[in-house]
Amino acid sequence: MGSLLGRSRTVLRALPGVFRDLAVTVMLMAAASFGSAFLLRHTGVENNSALVYVLAVVLISRLTSGYFYAVCASLVAGFCTNYYFMYPYASFSLEFAGYPVAMLSMVAISLVVCTLTTQLKNQAEEAVRRERNTRALYELNDRLGREKADIQREKDRETIRGNILRAVSHDLRTPLTSISGAAAVLMESGGRDQRDRMLLEDIKSDADSLITMVENLLSVTRIQGETQIKKQSEVLEEVAGDAVLKVRRRFPEAEVELQLSEDILLVPMDPMLIQQVICNLLENAVRHSGDPTGIVLRLYRRGGTAVTEVADRGRGLTPEVLEAVRAGRPLSTSTSGDASRGMGIGLSVCQSIVTAHGGVLEAENGLSGGAVFRFDLPLKEEEEREWTQP
Repeated sequence: MGSLLGRSRTVLRALPGVFRDLAVTVMLMAAASFGSAFLLRHTGVENNSALVYVLAVVLISRLTSGYFYAVCASLVAGFCTNYYFMYPYASFSLEFAGYPVAMLSMVAISLVVCTLTTQLKNQAEEAVRRERNTRALYELNDRLGREKADIQREKDRETIRGNILRAVSHDLRTPLTSISGAAAVLMESGGRDQRDRMLLEDIKSDADSLITMVENLLSVTRIQGETQIKKQSEVLEEVAGDAVLKVRRRFPEAEVELQLSEDILLVPMDPMLIQQVICNLLENAVRHSGDPTGIVLRLYRRGGTAVTEVADRGRGLTPEVLEAVRAGRPLSTSTSGDASRGMGIGLSVCQSIVTAHGGVLEAENGLSGGAVFRFDLPLKEEEEREWTQP
């Protein structure tokens, strides 16, 4: 018997909602009819059928969805009680005294009971739903709290790292500049043999490389430490000229030609950061092209942007470097041809600074050989509007 009930319950759960509720209603009404017939046959008391049908209505209210099936079962129960289990049997009659009141009372009681049962069931389901929603909100809040704590820890870690890099870079720049200057003075003093001059050149070259790396680190920490770059309108030609003078002082053997635009290029920028970009591109051309002569720094207008282009006559760029620059990702040690000399970090810093200014860094190999780096920066709005007017 238990296995039969279990199989019946499994079959009912597998049915769609409407068919399941209809099957439950029909089965319970049939069971109430058989039960009432059994009690009438063995007890001879007619009032038992009303109680059996009310019990069936309560169970239907509990096991089905909404009010429809329970209300229909209440009406059917009232009819079946009068038709099958009240004299004269197998006929519907309201002629006898008390029959109309008894039938209407039973229907009313069944309706009230099914309404109360359905309301209690709906309240229980709503309580379960609210509990589920509350648990989900609590879990979501807990997860958001953990993520917020992780973000805050990462932010604090980045702040500490930036402060350390900034402090170390500031402390290193002064002695490195002194080393480079002292090596240059000793080289110019004369009276040195070839070996000593080579050692002094290596000292100066390494010191200059470290100075460039320190300045790049300062630029990176400056970008990361500010949510927005503090821009001011600057003439791009002046910034580029300062960068050329700076590179010429570090690399006297370098030949850099500056080609200016016919128009004055007024660009909103952080001049120190843009100067750092130009210096990095020029130093990469001097150090990594294989030919420090014939380097051209060209400035020109392209639509609403000011373009800065650095071209050399060296060995050009490998496909790995071109792909890394075009994809906007940093150069790895394996990608950079001479990472120990700072090409990778230099280009990464250039990408970060140009992107923070709303521009794009590009790289390609020139038609006549050598590498070409260019980046564009949005012009000042007033100048751009004036340029676009017919």
